[in-house]
Amino acid sequence: MTSDTDTRPVAPASNTQAQPSTTGHSSSSLNRATTFLLACACGLIAANLYYVQPLAGPISADLGLSEEATGLVVTLTQLGYSLGLLLIVPLADLIENRKLVLMTMGLGIFGLLCSGSLPYAETFLFAAFLTGLGSVAVQILLPYAAHLSSEAERGRAVGNVMSGLMAGIMLARPVASFIAEYLSWPAVFYLAAAVMALLSVALYRRLPQRMPTAKSGIVALLLSMGRIAMTQKVLQRRALYQALLFASFSAFWTTVPLLLASPDYGLSHGDIALFALVGAAGAIAAPIAGRIADKGWTRIGSALAMGLAIISYLLPLLADTGSTLGLILLAAAAVILDFGVSANLIFGQRAIFILDASLRSRLNAIYMTTFYLGGALGSAIGGWAYATGDWSGLSMFGIALPVLALGYFATERAQVAK
Repeated sequence: MTSDTDTRPVAPASNTQAQPSTTGHSSSSLNRATTFLLACACGLIAANLYYVQPLAGPISADLGLSEEATGLVVTLTQLGYSLGLLLIVPLADLIENRKLVLMTMGLGIFGLLCSGSLPYAETFLFAAFLTGLGSVAVQILLPYAAHLSSEAERGRAVGNVMSGLMAGIMLARPVASFIAEYLSWPAVFYLAAAVMALLSVALYRRLPQRMPTAKSGIVALLLSMGRIAMTQKVLQRRALYQALLFASFSAFWTTVPLLLASPDYGLSHGDIALFALVGAAGAIAAPIAGRIADKGWTRIGSALAMGLAIISYLLPLLADTGSTLGLILLAAAAVILDFGVSANLIFGQRAIFILDASLRSRLNAIYMTTFYLGGALGSAIGGWAYATGDWSGLSMFGIALPVLALGYFATERAQVAK
């Protein structure tokens, strides 16, 4: 009897039917050059979602948005991304993948250009929505990498590509802050659009085509996601584990800039950007987790990842807020939390990517949508917890989330045994 998240290779019989076809490429065509390109692409595309976060204040001031409406600058980007996860990413099980990636990136490029040039709040918010919508190209590339890799090295391949994505997420905020400080906030979006255009050319020239085998229509494909979500137990568990951990992650990174800028620490925007760079070290978890998953150690790895998330919130409580030791422990907590959340993400993707190759993009869309919504909820509640209970209140909330994930994870074998 195996657990719901057993990541040993599935039987060859199920692979035979579900294995997608490519144009002139086998499933082992993910060489080092292609892996590096995909990792860079995922990082650069994902970064488009996060450039706006440290710029929300100056953007809102220039566009005449009220203080209460400032959050819309970030929220519209997130809404666009969420909608794209549900409506665009599943189409990778039906439409040739390279073509779909380039079309989706085109939406993002248009959104970035408009974000830097439109002078009105309403039009900027629509451009932010398009940027988020176009950024879901990264979630088409991740299953694509899994399709191109062999079964024995799938965890390593996904982990290597995910390391680029996590680096992009971690580096986007400090990069945006530095560019805005020395140039302007519109320059951030113009430069990002130029990078996306160059990346599109590279992906067109270097990526092999992949034509899915699904023959159903678009409506039937999208409607099938409900059935998949209700019947795939591994997906359900892995999505909930990661939703709880990502909520903890989002709560931390939403509130830690407020703590660092408070009188307790009094850090400048540049100093906070450097702090975010330190946290980016957690991105090294992705390739490590991929190798652990390929060795069949997903279960123990998942437990350790959840434990690291708990430890990350406990560390800063060991020192007085505002002290030098407190700042050091806070930086260590950022690295440990990012490491744990990144590792658990890879374990989850490795688990769902071996379920059924013909459903891979839809599985990934449901997985990502679930935990991304968890992150949005974590940011909202985390901000409230910090406002009402300072850092100690936020810490209690942040600790409770991975504790819940670990508790649910502990029931896994008992539930299967029934």
